[in-house]
Amino acid sequence: MMQLYDNPASPFCRKVRVALIETGQVDAVKILPAVGHALATEQMPLAENPLGKIPVLTRPEGPALYDSRVICRYLDARAGARLYPESRIWEVLTLEATADGIMDAAVLMVYETRCRPEGERSPAWVDAQWGKIARALDTIESRWMTQLAGPLTMAQIALGCALGYLDFRHGARDWRAGRAGLAEWEAGFARRPAMEQTAPGV
Repeated sequence: MMQLYDNPASPFCRKVRVALIETGQVDAVKILPAVGHALATEQMPLAENPLGKIPVLTRPEGPALYDSRVICRYLDARAGARLYPESRIWEVLTLEATADGIMDAAVLMVYETRCRPEGERSPAWVDAQWGKIARALDTIESRWMTQLAGPLTMAQIALGCALGYLDFRHGARDWRAGRAGLAEWEAGFARRPAMEQTAPGV
């Protein structure tokens, strides 16, 4: 049986859990809790991922896989689910990478306040991370909305998890302001059973 090192609050782990549900592989994986960060790696699966990051997926047939994009690509191939359609593979991969970049910046904003002593925190650095997020959201609103229509792809899952994390950790910044199309899409996508089942706090 495969094992997934997971933290329910992580948007990257949520991506994998949504992919497991959407590809019908939940029963093939045992979930193992992993809690930590760059300054507290003692509870992280360091033997499986020397970078000390999650998610990590162990599998009987080979070494552990890490990085949510690698894991999701593996799960998609294993199930033949076509979450990465060849007809528009580069668009899907680019939009997934954009969503992952949003998650990365949003997580770094949290780490700045949780991991640094108060006197060492940089509001300017936090705002710079939000600037990355805002630019990415504006680009999706103006350029990528057509990629969010049609059959389910990994790009849609990644973006749904990214937006959910913004609500979870940075709701006061109101990412929906000025992005009516993206807000409408998120409202519908968030109602998918896989998204409801994996929402932070559920």
